[in-house]
Amino acid sequence: MTTIIDGKKLSEEIRGEIAATVKIMAAAGQMPPGLAVVIVGDDKASHVYVASKKKACEAAGFHSREIILPATTSQTELIAVIQLLNRDSQIHGILLQLPLPSHLNEFAALEAIDPHKDVDGFHPVNVGYLSLGIDTFVPCTPMGVIEILKRNNIAIEGKNALVIGRSNIVGKPMAALLTKANATVTIAHSRTRDLPKLVAQADILVAGIGKPEFVKGAWIKDGAVVIDVGTNSVNDPTSQRGYRLVGDVEFIEAAKRASYITPVPGGVGPMTIAMLLANTLKSRQKFS
Repeated sequence: MTTIIDGKKLSEEIRGEIAATVKIMAAAGQMPPGLAVVIVGDDKASHVYVASKKKACEAAGFHSREIILPATTSQTELIAVIQLLNRDSQIHGILLQLPLPSHLNEFAALEAIDPHKDVDGFHPVNVGYLSLGIDTFVPCTPMGVIEILKRNNIAIEGKNALVIGRSNIVGKPMAALLTKANATVTIAHSRTRDLPKLVAQADILVAGIGKPEFVKGAWIKDGAVVIDVGTNSVNDPTSQRGYRLVGDVEFIEAAKRASYITPVPGGVGPMTIAMLLANTLKSRQKFS
């Protein structure tokens, strides 16, 4: 029987645990965790996402701050804002909303963030620590995947794990985390040969390639754990919106074979903000 993992419910549980910890801190007269989100420009999707982060912070008892900069902001101006936040004792986590306008250097901006406040886990120092297996801030989506596996008592050690996608945000850190958990890890990508064969060998499959229903259900090994990180919109004239969201895995067919599977939406997605809060709380506890 296949278990469909409810990421929304799990996220709510974790956020509740974080809120309870912050409540204890407040009762002891301690400063709450503080998260600052920096957004450059007027990308609508980014603003919606930032609003959801602010709501989550407030529910958890965090101090939340938004810094909205015009699209014309220069690299020097952006770095100056980040440096101010680095020095702000009320701020324990800094999140730079991506993507940035094309005239800005994303790497330089991320590098300007204090590694101790890098709750997105994108600073090269934290990326290096992760590759070495040292405790650090980890990108929120792969961190959420590991939390899903742990909280569902899914064994990782000794398993064959396949990560499809090699992005810096999901694929590479996901592979590092699975390796740290003693899985035997393979990374596949757009130039991988005979992907169906690799999928058929995977005990744990994490798909994050960004192509709708790219991984076919018939490829999945019986009893495999399928974690679908992809979120893609496809045309659907039967929907009021004219489209629907699907993952990178052909869900209906894959669910016939998998022991556990995450849906899209409602699987990995809700875990991302929960992990952002967890990283910010960790920064508050460890470095303040």
